[in-house]
Amino acid sequence: MAENSIRIAQDRAQLERCYPLMSQLRPSLTAAEFVERVQLQHAEKYRLAYLEHEGEIVALAGFRMMNVLWSGRTLYVDDLVTDEAKRSQGFGERMIRWLEALAKAEGCATLALDSGTHREQAHAFYFRMGLRISDFHFQKKL
Repeated sequence: MAENSIRIAQDRAQLERCYPLMSQLRPSLTAAEFVERVQLQHAEKYRLAYLEHEGEIVALAGFRMMNVLWSGRTLYVDDLVTDEAKRSQGFGERMIRWLEALAKAEGCATLALDSGTHREQAHAFYFRMGLRISDFHFQKKL
């Protein structure tokens, strides 16, 4: 694999390699739950991109393309994480730029993501990358 290339996880072994980093963002998931959920989401066109550097996965982005009334064709990012020990080295920016390029190539008008209100450092990064707060996301546990 080319160093510093972004790839889409295609099989169980690649998903399992992604789990330790995803657990930094989604600590409530076990490795088995993570693999099972990603495999289920594949049917909904979810894809998991990973950036590898020096043999380690340093950034992940789980995303899907969708069509919505308010924004048209949209690349929606479900999950975005850079390894805590590798932040401020440009890996997150590379992932965002890759997602932007993919969205444009796929005819998307919008790149969108939600971020937990407690993730202030992530919000500062998103602002630096040109993303802006446009909505509030509401949910209710059922």
